[in-house]
Amino acid sequence: MDEVDRKVLAALQHDATQSYAALAGAVGLSTGAVHERVRKLREQGVIRRTTVDVDPVAVGRGVLAFVLVEANSWMGDAPTREALAALSEVEEAHVIAGPASVLVKIRVGTPEQLQASLRRLFQVEGVTGTQTGVVLESFFERPLDPYPPSP
Repeated sequence: MDEVDRKVLAALQHDATQSYAALAGAVGLSTGAVHERVRKLREQGVIRRTTVDVDPVAVGRGVLAFVLVEANSWMGDAPTREALAALSEVEEAHVIAGPASVLVKIRVGTPEQLQASLRRLFQVEGVTGTQTGVVLESFFERPLDPYPPSP
């Protein structure tokens, strides 16, 4: 990936709905060249998807929680992934090192729905406990910076 690819990624993260002509103008390429770069970035898996950023409060999912899932066995296999993916309120799930085995991000509408989600987490094979942090306010969420961090 070169500097132009990084510029394309940054421009798309800012506005993924812009036309190839607008994107080409922003990065200094022809429309055809930028279209080809985007195609290759998709094929290589660099661009995983194009999506819409929905306001969770506007759609009734204003309760955000991060849950550390404790377990009595390894949780980094397909059965755990599939069980967590089946819970629609789980937005993210990560196998982690530390005092817990998995970290999940849950969005629901009410504290009662969060409680029901935690009950469902306990039904996942191997889960022995949870530690839940409920978000009171989010300062910001940012997209991935396509430029590597400076040393």
